[in-house]
Amino acid sequence: MIIDSQAVKNTCNASVESKGFCHYKCTNGIKRHLAVDTLGLPFFTHCTKASVSDDSGLIELLSKNMDYFRAKPVNIPKITILLDHGYHLDKLTAALQILYPQIMTKIRFQLAPKPTKAEKAALGKTGFVPVATRWVIERSNAWMERCKSLVKNFERTLANATSKLNLCFIRLMLKRLAQA
Repeated sequence: MIIDSQAVKNTCNASVESKGFCHYKCTNGIKRHLAVDTLGLPFFTHCTKASVSDDSGLIELLSKNMDYFRAKPVNIPKITILLDHGYHLDKLTAALQILYPQIMTKIRFQLAPKPTKAEKAALGKTGFVPVATRWVIERSNAWMERCKSLVKNFERTLANATSKLNLCFIRLMLKRLAQA
């Protein structure tokens, strides 16, 4: 499972309850928290104000879907959740263990590898270098951007924004099934 968030600007239609400012991205709007599988198809989606930190948004996302983890048997391998370096593993682990004490027997967090300066130099690159394992979630974010109604947040509530996000992925999966 790969998890990331995306800050999206609001339009004038958005209500005060759904407005927030993300200082990291300098965006006034909402954050879309997305958990996908290795193919880039969604496990869970959740929308918050942009002012909500990535850690808090991930805790909300996982707590809303805690039944999924409760239903998993303990004797199977742990689910690996791949995160970028914007998340704080200690804070996540502590908060999730309060919600469901056995969760860490079923999941494990792993930070995505970040190329060092020496590795970049060996490749002859500088600046941003994409990481293959993280590119899956970035591609899923790009698929969302193809839905014109998701380029910005046009919805009045966060629940409607989450529903619109889910509809976009349903449409994408149905198109793929129809081609098969």
